[in-house]
Amino acid sequence: MSQRQALPQRTATSRLVVVLRGERAEDYAPVIDTMVEAGVLSFELTLTTAGTFAALPGLVERYGAVADIGVGTVTRPDDVDAAVDGGAHYLVTPVSDLAVVDRALERDIAVIPGGLTPTELHSTWSRGAAAVKLFPASQVGTGYLNDLRGPFPDLTVIPSGGVDLEAARAWLRAGAAAVSVGGPLVGDELKGGDLAALAARARQFVEVCTGSGDE
Repeated sequence: MSQRQALPQRTATSRLVVVLRGERAEDYAPVIDTMVEAGVLSFELTLTTAGTFAALPGLVERYGAVADIGVGTVTRPDDVDAAVDGGAHYLVTPVSDLAVVDRALERDIAVIPGGLTPTELHSTWSRGAAAVKLFPASQVGTGYLNDLRGPFPDLTVIPSGGVDLEAARAWLRAGAAAVSVGGPLVGDELKGGDLAALAARARQFVEVCTGSGDE
């Protein structure tokens, strides 16, 4: 089996993954255009959004030179194959499924499995995950990350679920490698919302996550 794949460089350095969960993949492009312009460098396209696999190759071709395009809500080994074949830069799962992690390792792609308990997080990290997604992060505080550091000092953690701007700042200060952000940033823009407001929120998150807004 292949060794652990590192997080893509743009995702690692920007410390921000934006989760796009909508109704149709056709709605991705205007939102991604707006956020790329605002400095966002990593996007998780979710498989609960209809048409994601069909749209993936075109989106990777369109944005791959400027942003990492990941595929999320990956729950089966077959999803891993489809995402890799479509050109995805990384994978995200909502659960600690070792079969999915193993297939990602076989396909030499970074995978970020979800989990909440120490057992779940350790099981996929020790298997070779690039990072683990602490989900749902809204159910625990940043002190939980400090507790995990005791037995697992090298654990690379990305909190996800209800992470707003202030929570993003707190998680990063607590040692998170990045934050995964959905609704608090994207809002209703995948349903035709205000793209100017989206751009303003995106710039705020980029400043917090890169540290460029720190005093």
